[in-house]
Amino acid sequence: MIIEQINNMQRIKTLRMKKSLIIAMVLLAGSAFGQKKITKTGHAHFLSETAIENIEANNYKVTSTLSKEDGAVVFSVPMQSFEFENSTMQKHYNSPKFLDTKKFPKATFKGKITNLSTVEFSKNGTYKVDVTGTMTMHGESKDISAQATLTVNGETISGSTNFELTLADYKIAFEKGKPSTNIAKTIKIDVKVKYD
Repeated sequence: MIIEQINNMQRIKTLRMKKSLIIAMVLLAGSAFGQKKITKTGHAHFLSETAIENIEANNYKVTSTLSKEDGAVVFSVPMQSFEFENSTMQKHYNSPKFLDTKKFPKATFKGKITNLSTVEFSKNGTYKVDVTGTMTMHGESKDISAQATLTVNGETISGSTNFELTLADYKIAFEKGKPSTNIAKTIKIDVKVKYD
């Protein structure tokens, strides 16, 4: 009888320890998950300005993650999701002569906020940050840096940035014909994201 009671007490103790361990793991997982913010509806806009014409397009399917813990940022841009007002431009943009989006379906950026200590994620406000990383597009990779703005509003973090890309850096170059005069050598990029 006494042995049975001792065994029951040990079982209860073991169950309580397992329950505590499970609760601790869930809390840790929740905490880690809360450190990483995600969006699948980011917006990228590009503009090519020349004396002959301006070409611009929008993409509302940008995926991005932001780690509040170490400032790591990742962007994935589906290249065929850029929308143009002119369907002919869209066709040319996707063709092998331009971006060849079938062969190179994504552009990516992997980098870090280098001045993360200036951002208080627990406090609502707007913060200027410096981001450095590697842009990969059209099969080519290049290190870039840009300034960005993060706005913290409760659990929601919004981000925006603008920078310029030189097409020749990614082996997108036109030496003759209409593209060489109608498309800017350097294009302007604007990106807006909202991490929930």
